[in-house]
Amino acid sequence: MPFDILAPGAAPTAVLLAMRLTGLVLVAPVFSAKVVPVTVRTALIVLFTILLSPVALSRATSTPHVTPAAALGETLVGFAIGLGVALVVGAAEGAGDLIATQIGLSGASLLDPFSNASTPVIANFLSMFTVTLLLALNVHLDMIAAIGASLRAIPIGTALELQRGVGAMLSLGGSLFVVGLRFAAPIIATVMIGNAALAILSRAAPQLNILSVAFPLQIGLGLMALVVTLPLIASYFGDWSSSLFEGQVFTLFHALGGR
Repeated sequence: MPFDILAPGAAPTAVLLAMRLTGLVLVAPVFSAKVVPVTVRTALIVLFTILLSPVALSRATSTPHVTPAAALGETLVGFAIGLGVALVVGAAEGAGDLIATQIGLSGASLLDPFSNASTPVIANFLSMFTVTLLLALNVHLDMIAAIGASLRAIPIGTALELQRGVGAMLSLGGSLFVVGLRFAAPIIATVMIGNAALAILSRAAPQLNILSVAFPLQIGLGLMALVVTLPLIASYFGDWSSSLFEGQVFTLFHALGGR
């Protein structure tokens, strides 16, 4: 069915659908990057609104009304879709912060092109590595597909359980630290073992100048452990992306829909 803005209910449906897409663009990695011009983001919202409006109109159970509460609810739905992906990128960046602190590279910072903020080199690398994996796995297309799936699960204009939905998103946000710690755990453990070995060596041979080799050895062990761990992180993303919308996103859908 072609897009017809003059059809009954088409205009409010298109406005609320644009708000749902805006919520996704505001938080989803790549779409929300500072390097993406605002005009490009706006053009994407308009394009996907035109493409998805016939589906949204056909799935609507009643004629929606554009109200502040309805606009907030639709923005929250799009925000929920992008949140799961954004949390994984944030977890990788948090893991990079932990690793940089442990191996002594917390002072080496670069400008992150996605957030336009200064972050440690390791955090910057893991963030870009994660975004590259997401693009390779077509997760950016999966997020657009999830918007289409949300039109069936939560039709435009449906009354939303905002309190339950926000609670589910906060619960999902609590997993950020856990995922980041899982990423960083092998490197942190390797560096701790290396530090323990150096401490034993300094006690066994006090005449050795351990401090002269401790810092470069700590950095070397951390970077070697990171190189070994990267394939494991990549395999985690492969398993995670296949079950993303079956688990996290649809859990949020059910919470927002009151089911």
